[in-house]
Amino acid sequence: MASFLANNNNNNNKQPTGVIGLDAVIEGGYPSDAVVIVVGSPLSGVDHVARQFWKAKEDEGSYLMIDSEIENGMVDARTLPLDKFPPEYRGRRIVVDSFSSIVLNFGIDEALRCLLTARKEATRANSTIMFLLYNNIHKPEEENRIFRLADVVLELKVVTFVTEVERQLAVHKLRQTNVPKRLIPFNITEKGVELSTTSRVV
Repeated sequence: MASFLANNNNNNNKQPTGVIGLDAVIEGGYPSDAVVIVVGSPLSGVDHVARQFWKAKEDEGSYLMIDSEIENGMVDARTLPLDKFPPEYRGRRIVVDSFSSIVLNFGIDEALRCLLTARKEATRANSTIMFLLYNNIHKPEEENRIFRLADVVLELKVVTFVTEVERQLAVHKLRQTNVPKRLIPFNITEKGVELSTTSRVV
């Protein structure tokens, strides 16, 4: 009974991901008071993962858009100074799209300070703040510094075979939860990213 209550209480401190199948894989969702980094190419589905998290519940939270068109409900952060980001972290689910642009625009040291500030804000508000990071842009040593500050690191990979493309999700870091030991296939549908229950047979 005590174990059940502990697990139930633990799940109450998780944020739903909005991605079909992902909550079960990471034991209830993203941790609250956490910084999440989602890594991938612009074609891998990272933007879907971000929007699905943002809209996982009716109280949408905040979506700070730097890289693309501003959609209804988003915050236009294209010219926003880094010290003006924290007042825009409203709600319990916040997305910053993208951390890559912050690094490119302000430099890695200022970007890391932004990440540290986000961690403090997440702890203060018991919120989850997600940053998108595009691969093959940053130096390995910069990526390592970013990943060390994150509570959760997910990577979306695109693997091309002779006649097909397979998308795979890797969980590299997950605070206070076991990290899955395998790559998880996923599909991109009209609803967004959905984890697949079947694996490719070679």
